[in-house]
Amino acid sequence: MSDVRLDSIAKVFRDTVAVDHVSLHIEEGEFFSLLGPSGCGKTTTLRMIGGFEEPSSGNVYLDGAEVGGLPPYKRDVNTVFQSYALFPHLDVFENVAFGLRRKKTGKQDVKRRVAESLELVALTGLQERKPSQLSGGQQQRIALARALVNRPKVLLLDEPLGALDLKLRKHMQLELKRIQSEVGITFIYVTHDQEEAMTMSNRLAVMRDGRVEQIGDPQDVYDHPATEFVAGFLGASNFLDGEVKERANGMAAVKLADGTVINLPEDRIEPSATKAKVGVRPEKIRVQRGGGPTTSGNSIAGVVKVATFVGVSHQYTIEGPGGEHLIVYEQNIGVDAPLRTGDSVRLTWQPEHTFAVTGEKLEATPREES
Repeated sequence: MSDVRLDSIAKVFRDTVAVDHVSLHIEEGEFFSLLGPSGCGKTTTLRMIGGFEEPSSGNVYLDGAEVGGLPPYKRDVNTVFQSYALFPHLDVFENVAFGLRRKKTGKQDVKRRVAESLELVALTGLQERKPSQLSGGQQQRIALARALVNRPKVLLLDEPLGALDLKLRKHMQLELKRIQSEVGITFIYVTHDQEEAMTMSNRLAVMRDGRVEQIGDPQDVYDHPATEFVAGFLGASNFLDGEVKERANGMAAVKLADGTVINLPEDRIEPSATKAKVGVRPEKIRVQRGGGPTTSGNSIAGVVKVATFVGVSHQYTIEGPGGEHLIVYEQNIGVDAPLRTGDSVRLTWQPEHTFAVTGEKLEATPREES
């Protein structure tokens, strides 16, 4: 196993800065995801770790050793691509054994290690089939077995589930997490899919425009986003502008334009901030019918503008203070009648579910991946 450290790495293609001085430390045995929209630099970062691109500046360390200038085959890392890159003329056994053959591994050892790898990805018995005879999910597993059979210290995965349908992709997310847990190898995973990253990762880094916006475990990043971009990219969020009026007893009070006061933990607002954009996730909000007063927690009055049924929940767009629109999810458990357009409501949530953010919103039109 190996740790991976990036020390202020940057990559410039002509006049385009694809990666802008990124520093990361990925622990050995960790499932770490690089998450972000197209063009954020995540694939270029992965390619620099693997040796497919050389940094314009900065250093890459694997297991404490600087690996600048080393080609991919000398870095003890393997890569699984979205296209799988299987050899169509070779059967499954020979596809998986390819790297071992190149290393001149003994015949019996090859047979044993290929069998172990196929068992790990639950494809025992398919050794004699060609890639064209396999489903997309099976091909993805073969590509994974071929990468793991060489026992790399680090496995790099570049959106390997992107070509699969939704149901199979969700299944393979759990399978990848299981496999990583069993082999204990460091996995570095590139994806633009927020749910995918949160499902599998021990930690993740959210990237934007070549920089890292936030690093942390999925729940912490989701519940306490550091910037408005992170809050908007990793799920849905509601934001309300206000002024910081008071800080006391570990709590801060933010006054909205209509006079409503929103409370939240003081450590979620910068100490010097006089204005704040406070946020709350849609699923954290409870809807009180009739718009009456409430006795505890944060509370704002509103009117239902859009009501949508999405199966497991009802989704509402509520017009709140100052004409701001908030999104609310209400689980479909059949206790309360669905709301209708024009209904008056009061939205309530706990102060500890409130956060404050800085930074710009997600760009509407992302750039192509660099």
